Amino acid sequence: MAKTSTSTQGLRAAIERSGYYPALVAEAVEAAIGGDSIRSYLVHQETTFDANEVRRHVTVLVLTGNRFIVSHTDEQAADTTSPTPYATTSTESVKLGRISSVVVSRVVANPESYTPGTLPREVVLTIGWGAVSRIDLEPAACGDPNCEADHGYTGSSTADDLSLRVSEAGDGPETVRQALVFAQALSEATADVTR
Repeated sequence: MAKTSTSTQGLRAAIERSGYYPALVAEAVEAAIGGDSIRSYLVHQETTFDANEVRRHVTVLVLTGNRFIVSHTDEQAADTTSPTPYATTSTESVKLGRISSVVVSRVVANPESYTPGTLPREVVLTIGWGAVSRIDLEPAACGDPNCEADHGYTGSSTADDLSLRVSEAGDGPETVRQALVFAQALSEATADVTR
């Protein structure tokens, strides 16, 4: 479930509707927001299957006047460190000026007959602010197929701080729409900071 709006009450209601430890998630998110007013938010609860386990987690994205807040909560089964199941909640607050990229990838069925305004089948929102970078390296080569020289390495560095995927099939069309609304609000907010 995802929701975007601009009120603290609406945010809390969306967290409660997700049904995923709402008191824990709401407390962490509200503490991170502090006294800031909310411009937009997105709540996304996801269930994944990991070997023999079903795992749930929730991500809450909040846009305030000058910050982007991301909160993520995971549940864990009992293990050697804890005899009972437990949850881990983390929040990060990022100044809007630090956000270096907002990437929205849309998957559209039958692109040849696409009509503007039609919802994509899937949306992946990737946000980068420099906290996490991924470096992909591979051996460099020249054009000579018989060359055995060491040409070093070539590669790329990608900012990959947060990637959130929503789909019509898994989350419903309203969630896809809300993800696009949040992405647009965040893109506009980061553009305003650079002006």
